[in-house]
Amino acid sequence: MNKFSKFVGLDVHKETIAVSVAVMDGEVRFQSEIPNTPEAVAKLVKQLKKEGALLSFCYEAGPCGYVLYRQLVELGQDCQVVAPSLIPRKPGDRVKTDRRDSLTLARLHRAGELTSVWVPDCTQEALRDLTRGREDLKHIQNQARQRLQAFLLRHGKRFEGKSHWTQAHFRWLETVKFDQPVQQILFQEYVDLAQALSKRVAALDEQVGKAGAASVHAPMIEGLSALRGVDHLTATIIVAEIGDLKRFAKAPELMSYLGLVPSEHSSGGTKSRGSITKTGNGHVRRVLVEAAWTYRFPARKTAALRRRAERTPEAVQEIAWTAQKRLCGRYQLLYTIKGKKKVQVCTAIARELAGFIWAIGQALPRPGAKA
Repeated sequence: MNKFSKFVGLDVHKETIAVSVAVMDGEVRFQSEIPNTPEAVAKLVKQLKKEGALLSFCYEAGPCGYVLYRQLVELGQDCQVVAPSLIPRKPGDRVKTDRRDSLTLARLHRAGELTSVWVPDCTQEALRDLTRGREDLKHIQNQARQRLQAFLLRHGKRFEGKSHWTQAHFRWLETVKFDQPVQQILFQEYVDLAQALSKRVAALDEQVGKAGAASVHAPMIEGLSALRGVDHLTATIIVAEIGDLKRFAKAPELMSYLGLVPSEHSSGGTKSRGSITKTGNGHVRRVLVEAAWTYRFPARKTAALRRRAERTPEAVQEIAWTAQKRLCGRYQLLYTIKGKKKVQVCTAIARELAGFIWAIGQALPRPGAKA
């Protein structure tokens, strides 16, 4: 039997919150629209708790984050943050308002039809914000470099060296000259911006390394770094986004959470599978696909990989070596023998790599647990 007597659906926006209440074995009614402020939320809780009612709140995960969730928990209330993509919806319902959304949330919450998302604590969220901020800055850096390259290409300036953005490339940029003074000034601004962004990305990389080493996930980060293609930065991104790997009972649950499983549309005797679902956490999915490219080479314990693995327990080293042998062979089978496209092969490798990440998560203690 459910212990709660009132189920509260909140449609949360920047300025307002639409509130609806579903009474156990009773009606579902729209309560009111309140300002999105801590004072208004505290007043709402006090009003709904009259006559000793036990409350359970829910709202959709969105741009407002987990501030409301943490306030309700501090007030001693049950609260769930639900996944918007998994909310049941009627295909023919074309009317969407804040009032109707809050009513739907309250009704489905009472029926137990909503899927809650994992809510990180403040420390975990800070580490995740840091890695996502680094990712944003890296994207800006790539855009700045692309604009500089496009500007040089338009004027026939080409670097004949092996790799761009190396010391040799920057030395070459110092020799580039334009006939028009305004073009020379613009070129220099492009170069200065690219160099400044490189320094900022490097500074954030250092901060990510320090934050990861100081967090409760440090043993897990070291453990995941034993895997081929997973350096310290990639491992930090994984644990920052996923948190405790032990919350997944089986490896396929983690694969599904990352959107790496095939989509399917089957009916009757017809089975049809398509591309991966791409649901869930796209940040981890991206770094796993990038890591999967390293398995196109034969299995081998390089000096750098061996040094990283030596800091981990024997069980983790065994999992990492098993993963390398399995995934390198799998890549050659899918690409060379079966003739699959490289992008398809790397996606399949990334899915299996997620399984080995789950295995390492089970082999190590829970984050924060005493040894």
